[in-house]
Amino acid sequence: MTQHENIQLTSAELAALHQNYLGDTMSVCVLGHFLETVVDQEIKTVVEHALEIALQHVEDIKEIFNKENIPVPIGFTVQDVNKHAPRLFSDPFYLSYIKHMARGGLSIYGFIQPHAFRSDVLSFYSKCLHSAIELNNIATDLLQKKGLAVRPAYIPYPEKNEFVQKQSFLSGFMGDKRPLTGMEITHLYANIQTNKLGEALAICFSQVAQSNKVRKYFLRGKEISEKHINVFSGYLRDENLPVPMTWNHEVSISQEAPFSDKLMMFHFGLMNFSGSGNYGMSVAASQRKDIAAIYGRLNGEILLYAEDGANIMIDEGWLEQPPLAADRNDLAKK
Repeated sequence: MTQHENIQLTSAELAALHQNYLGDTMSVCVLGHFLETVVDQEIKTVVEHALEIALQHVEDIKEIFNKENIPVPIGFTVQDVNKHAPRLFSDPFYLSYIKHMARGGLSIYGFIQPHAFRSDVLSFYSKCLHSAIELNNIATDLLQKKGLAVRPAYIPYPEKNEFVQKQSFLSGFMGDKRPLTGMEITHLYANIQTNKLGEALAICFSQVAQSNKVRKYFLRGKEISEKHINVFSGYLRDENLPVPMTWNHEVSISQEAPFSDKLMMFHFGLMNFSGSGNYGMSVAASQRKDIAAIYGRLNGEILLYAEDGANIMIDEGWLEQPPLAADRNDLAKK
């Protein structure tokens, strides 16, 4: 008898598997189109590897759900992708996209793995973490080999150990502001990169969206990304630090949709979720009060944007309901 027989999935395990299934079926569609259009053979190998990982995740989650007699989510299928549509992005963008996908996987899997208890789920998320680390390393190595890697800024090495002497270390609203810490730079850099990726996706998705409502949503997302990029870049420029490059030059002018509006809206929902989480971690890592306050304000903007996106998904009948707790009050009434 296996260790997980007769042990029900917890709420954490069930919710995570459900959400991961949706995300991985989306990735299968996106990476499948990348594979049809990629030209560079080295980048193609990385795309193939990422696609194999997503396909394996889908099968592993299906197996767990089938054992539990849980309906497998619909997710995304061949109906959500047109593999014969022209490419929307360049090969270098594909590689950078996969690195960001691996980064997101590390965050999600790293969060849920400690909350898993059943042996098969623990094993699954351990494999997910390992494959995300491996994919990140492969993508990073190739980005560096091709001269495409955009590293965080360099700062001087400390010459001696020092302790903070003044409360002004935490301020930033008035008077002189201390230089950014290495961790504050890291989060600013990472959030600029994420928003630049979102800006590029918003540009292309708005070009191919079938629904006018969906098109306007992506254009609004582009404006939000541009605004956040400018805010974060300002902090780096004030320190004479480099700002990561934009991906706008890596997008095509095609107006033929490779993906359904449903898939593209879900993709943006994942990015909103990831962006909000990133800003939350950035608040905790930013000791200058002015920077922490900015993250809080901009996160509110993301949450409002995400809510509007969820409403579009609900109106169109695209939002699959996640597993819910029992409504005890409703059960009592019946």
